[in-house]
Amino acid sequence: MTSPANRSNLPRLELYIPEPPTRPGMEASFAHVDRGEAGAVRRPDIAIHESEVRDIPYKLIRVLDDGNNAVGPWNPKLAPETLIKGLRAMLLTRVFDERLFRAHRQGKTSFYMKSTGEEAIASAQAMALDKGDMFFPTYRAMAWLHARDYPLTTMCNQIFSNAEDPLAGKQLPILFSARDYDFYSISGNLGVRFVHAVGWAMASAYKHDTKISLAYVGDGTTAEGDFHEAMTFAAAYRAPTILCVTNNQYAISSFAGFAAPERLPFAAKALAYGFPGLKVDGNDFLAVWGATQWAAERARTNNGPTLIEFYTYRAEGHSTSDDPSRYRPGDEAEHWPLGDPIERLRDHLIALGAWDEERHEALITELKDKVKVAVKEAEAIGTLGKSKPPIEEMFEDVFAEQDWRLKKQLRELKARREAREGDGA
Repeated sequence: MTSPANRSNLPRLELYIPEPPTRPGMEASFAHVDRGEAGAVRRPDIAIHESEVRDIPYKLIRVLDDGNNAVGPWNPKLAPETLIKGLRAMLLTRVFDERLFRAHRQGKTSFYMKSTGEEAIASAQAMALDKGDMFFPTYRAMAWLHARDYPLTTMCNQIFSNAEDPLAGKQLPILFSARDYDFYSISGNLGVRFVHAVGWAMASAYKHDTKISLAYVGDGTTAEGDFHEAMTFAAAYRAPTILCVTNNQYAISSFAGFAAPERLPFAAKALAYGFPGLKVDGNDFLAVWGATQWAAERARTNNGPTLIEFYTYRAEGHSTSDDPSRYRPGDEAEHWPLGDPIERLRDHLIALGAWDEERHEALITELKDKVKVAVKEAEAIGTLGKSKPPIEEMFEDVFAEQDWRLKKQLRELKARREAREGDGA
C-alpha cells in the first residue's frame, strides 16, 4: 500500500463542473460548434461493421451547403414535389405551434410545447419511413403527425382536453397517441421511448415481420439508465430499430454539457455497444432523410440498430412553463450556426427553381387559415374547463378488461349521480 506521504507532490483533487459557454447577459457564442463541410462525410455500406466506422460519429453529416445546394453521398436526391410536401409539413407545424401557443396564453389549454427549430427531424422521418414502422416519439415531434395528415381538429380537441378528446382527458395536452398513424403514445418519461422501441423491434424480428421502429430521446436522457439498458438490448439482439438523440442543446433548463458531450458526441455512445452512430445536421431536411434512409435499410436487412444524434437547437422555451431568458442569452437563437430548417429547405427549393417567395407566402396564408378553422371547430366543442369527456371514460382503457374494483367504482359513481339528480328533483 502506498503511503499518502509519497503522494505529497500531487495536486489536490478538484471536482469538474460543466459550464455553459454563455449565460444571460453575455454575448451569444457557438464557437464550440464545428459545422464541418457539407457533403464531406463518407456514406459507408449499410452492412459495414461498427469497427470500420468509428470516425463517423465525430463528424457532422450535412447535405445542404451554404449556397443552398444539395451535395455529397448522403443526398437522398428527392423530387421537388417531395421536398415541397416536407416544407408544407414543417410550415404547418410552426403555424400550428404559434396558434396553439396563443391559445394557452388565453387560458384555453393547460400546457403547450413548441417544436420551433426542430421541424425538419420528425417531418423528414415521417416521410422517409414506411407505413407500419412504429414511431416512439417525444413531445417535440408533432411534425410527424402533420406530415402524415393527422386531422388538425382532432389534435386541437386533445390539446383542449374537451369532450371530443381522442384520449378522453387521460393525457397532458400535446402528449398524443395515434396508432393508425404509427405514432406510439407519448410519455413524459422520455427514457422509456428507447426501451419500448427496442422491445417492439425485437418482437417484429421474432415474428419475422418487415417493420422497424424509430425512437427519440433528448440529450439529457442519455444520462439515464433507460437509455443504456435499451442500447444494450438493441446491440445484443440486433434489434431492427433506429434510436435517435435530439441534441437541441438544452435539457429543460440545463445545458447539454451535463450529459457529457464535450469529450464524446452523443452519436459516439453507440460505439461502446458495437453498432454505428451518426451525427447529423438536424436542421437539414435532406441530411435527416438521408441518414434515416441509411439506418432504415440497415435495420431491414438484419444488420441491427443505428444511433443517430440530430444536432439542432431549441429556438423556444422548453414549454409554456419555462423562461429560457433565465439561463441563456435572449438573442442566442439568432446566432445558431446551422440556421432555420424551414428557411434552409425553402432556399434550396428556390435555388432549384421549384419554389419562390410568392408561393411560400401563399402557403403560409393557406396553412394559417386551415389551422384557424380547426381551432374554431375544437373551440365550438369546448376548451379547458368548458368541456370535458364523460366521467365514465375514467374507467375505460385502464386495463384490457375492467376488473372488479373498476366496476364497483363505476357503480358507485352512477349511484351517487342518480341520488344527486333525485335530490334535485
